[in-house]
Formats: sequence, C-alpha cells, structure tokens
Amino acid sequence: MRINAWFISSFLISIIVIIPIITIFSSFFQDTSNYYEILKETFFLEYVFNSLFLLFGVLFLTFFLGVGSAYIVSFYEFPGSNFFKWALILSFAVPPYIYAYSLFAFFENYGTAFTILKFLFGDGNYNQHIPKFSGMFGLILSISFSLFAYVYILARSSFLYQSQNLIELGKNLGFSKLKCFYSIILPAARPAIVAGLSLVAMETLAEFGAVDFFSVNTLTTGIYNAWIAFDDLAFANRISFFLLLFIFILFLTENLSRRKARYHLEAKGGFKKKQKTKLYGYKAYYAFSFCFILFFISFLFPLSQMLYWTIKFPENLYDLNIINLLLNTLYLVFLSSLVLIFFALISNYGNRVSNKKILNVLSTLSISGYAIPGVILAIAFITFVAWFDENIIKTLGFLSIKKIFIGSVLGLVIVYFIRFYSLAFNGIKSGYEKMNISVDESAYLLGYSKTKTFLNIHIPYLRNSLLFVIILVSLEIVRELPITLILRPFNFETFATTAYISASEDLLEAAAVPSLCLIIIASFFILLTSKYILRERSE
Repeated sequence: MRINAWFISSFLISIIVIIPIITIFSSFFQDTSNYYEILKETFFLEYVFNSLFLLFGVLFLTFFLGVGSAYIVSFYEFPGSNFFKWALILSFAVPPYIYAYSLFAFFENYGTAFTILKFLFGDGNYNQHIPKFSGMFGLILSISFSLFAYVYILARSSFLYQSQNLIELGKNLGFSKLKCFYSIILPAARPAIVAGLSLVAMETLAEFGAVDFFSVNTLTTGIYNAWIAFDDLAFANRISFFLLLFIFILFLTENLSRRKARYHLEAKGGFKKKQKTKLYGYKAYYAFSFCFILFFISFLFPLSQMLYWTIKFPENLYDLNIINLLLNTLYLVFLSSLVLIFFALISNYGNRVSNKKILNVLSTLSISGYAIPGVILAIAFITFVAWFDENIIKTLGFLSIKKIFIGSVLGLVIVYFIRFYSLAFNGIKSGYEKMNISVDESAYLLGYSKTKTFLNIHIPYLRNSLLFVIILVSLEIVRELPITLILRPFNFETFATTAYISASEDLLEAAAVPSLCLIIIASFFILLTSKYILRERSE
C-alpha cells in the first residue's frame, strides 16, 4: 500500500477526532467513587426515564410542526407563502435555553402575561388564570419550537424534489388528497424526515441549558453534576457511556426498521416539476394562520420577550460589556472555523487522492462526534488530557500540560473541532462529489502536482461549499453552551455563557441583553445560509 503525505494527514486527523470517543467507551471499565453506586440505586432510573420521555415528546411535536409546515409551503400558494418558506427557519436562532427563559418569564406569576392583562383590563387576580409552563412540559415545548426547523428543512426539500408524476398517479387511482399524503408523499419523504428527526434526537439528548433551567434530571445533567458536584471524571464518563449506548441503539433500531423499504419509484417521463395549488378564502386563511402562529411562537415570541426586558431594564444593557462579549464570541468563531475548514479540506482531499478503505472507515467514525453531546465531549477531553499528562508527560519528566488545554481557548477550539467536524467534513464532501475525478487526472497530465491541484483547482471550485460550511459552523459555535461553559478560560464569557449564568442566578432580566444579541447574530448567519438550504430543484 502506497503511503503519501495526504494519506497520513487524513489518517491523523481522523484519529484525533476519534480519541475522545474511545476515551468515553474505555472509561466505562474504570473505578468510580461511591457516588455512582448511590446514583444507581436512587436517581439513575429517573435520569433514563426523563431522557426517554423528553426525547419522544420532542420527536412527536417536531414531527407534527416540521412536516405540517413543510407540506403547506411546498404544495400550496397563499398570501405570505414565499415569506414563510425562509422565515420558519429563523427558529434556529433561538437556542432551547433562551426559549426556556422566555417561556417561563412570560407565564410566571406577575410576569409579562400578567403585565399585558393588567394594562388591558386594569387590576385583577390574573395569576390564577395564567397557565404555567415549567418542568417537563415547558422543556418539551422549548426544545420543540427551537428545533422543529431541522425536520421542516429536510421534509420541505424532499417534498420539492418529489415528481408530479407520483401525485398524478395517486389521483388517477382515485386517492383523495389525504390518502395521497399518507400513501405517497409521506412515505417518499421518509428518509429526509427521519434524518431531520435524528438531528432533533441528537440535539435533544445533548441539550443542557434548558434542561438545567427547568430542573429536569436527565442523563445530560447527570453527567454535568457528576463532574461539577462530585468532581469524579470516571463517574461522569460512566453516565456518558450509557447515553452514547442509548444513542447507538436508537439509530441502529431506525436503520434496521427501514432496511427493506423503498422510497422511490422509477417511472417513465422522468422528473416532472410539481405545481403548487393556489389557495383562496378560508383555506388560504388557515394556511397563513398555521404558518404565522408557528413563526410567531418559535421566533417572534422569544425575540419580543428579550427585547421587552432590554427596554424595561436598560441598566442591564449599561452594565454589560457587549463589545467584549462580541469580540470573545467572534474570536472563537473565527479560530474554530479556520481550524475546521483547514483540516476538513485536508481530510477530504486525502480521502480523494488516496482512495483507501481504512480512511473511509475512519472518516465515518470521526464524523460521529456530532452525535455526542457537547457536555460528554468536554468531559472526555478533560479525561484524556488528565490521563495523558499523568501517564506520558510527567513520566517523561516534562511540566504539566493541563493548563494549556483545560480552561483555555486552545482546549475550546479543539473540542469545537471534534464536535462540529462532521458539519465541515460533510459540507466539503458534498462539494467534492460534484467534481468529477477526471478534473484531477487532467491537472496531472498538465504537470500539476497534488498540492498545486488542491490549491489552484479544488479550493476555487469549492468556494461556495466553504462559505456555506463557515456560516453553518459559526452559527453552531455562537449557540453552543456546555462546551464553552466547561472549558472556557477564567473570566472569558460569551453571549451564551453570560445568558446562562444570569438565568441560573434567577436574574432572568439580566439574561435578556446577551440573549437578544445572540438571537440577532444567529439570525444573521441563518439568513446568509438560507439561499443554500432553501435552494429549489430548478435552481
């Protein structure tokens, strides 16, 4: 087997990304403190049950919201339909933990809802009539309205790519619109919907901020508390193992369930672009109302709540060093995006020119990092650094390296890299898949080296894919909470950590300004990516 520099580079990158995953699984066999036995006998089943209940509650609601909204904007034209097709993805700009702050604050005793009712109708005992959204119910709503866009985007894409031929076939068979939906449209879109629900499942199991705010004990909070409260890395890793095992079983079950299923139909005539049905009267009203209410609840509601607090309590704006928070956030975004793009490019090109099976296997394993909750990756990284420092560095007589990687920007960037490597790798890979290998062969015939081909041909060709990846990664880093919270340097805060710290101290009003800034920045990145993720077939 011929080994070259590109092969070695790609191989090493994949190994680096895999190390934390291996650390988690190997730590299962380590000794833990007595706290683990106590937990196993007391709260562990509660952690598992709450995690499962939360997961299935969120999956059910996101399926209804995501598929329903995608179907309406894909198959029908009505007033505002062109607006809602991109407006509905703005829910991404509101992380679940910020939505949780808004939901709780609006409906709490003497909260925003009380203030509105008092303004409209005068003094009264309104608190007893205002519903309370807290605990598991509030948590499910917060995560669902924040994440349903995963299902919406992928379902909409699938609906748009379905041929009109299939729909006309159903009509010819006498199917009603409802039967066409359940028998033809929905089954054909199953892979896309499942992919969206899978992303929702991973994000739900990874969520920490909203779960902690509503004081719901899940496996994620158990991992964080094991490290913070009990200072037991082995204990935290043991719980992490169970969560990863659960994720693995979940996706294995899903893959087995659709092994023999078919989702396409070969038909003469090829692809026929679908014609949208124009809605009038009450049907147009219902379609508009559904989309507007969803847009309002998922985006305008939390945005308005944070804006209301910012105006009502301007002192919080003055007390906050917004410039410093902005610079810290953008600094992390810039460094992490640069690292991710650089190494994902090298890895993709190494796979392309080497064409070795072992690289494909390692790449598949390495991109699984996105399925691992951020809190697990942070703990696994600390565990590995501590082990490496104790068993390798100190054994060789060198000074400790813990401070270099733990509680530093370098450590943050490394874990961001592991967490979001799959986004960068797959984003660039999708661009490479559009480039025929004959391009490389032609370059070699013209005397180009592999490096010159990479720099002068591949990178210019991939510029749109690179731009998309940069924006997507930036959005994720701006929203990321647990990794930043655990690994950030002392007195190094971002909008996400500042909002969380204020909320955890019951200072929800103080959390408004950083939350509002985060929503605005995230919305900016989402609008930049919208032309890519909402691209239609004709384009």
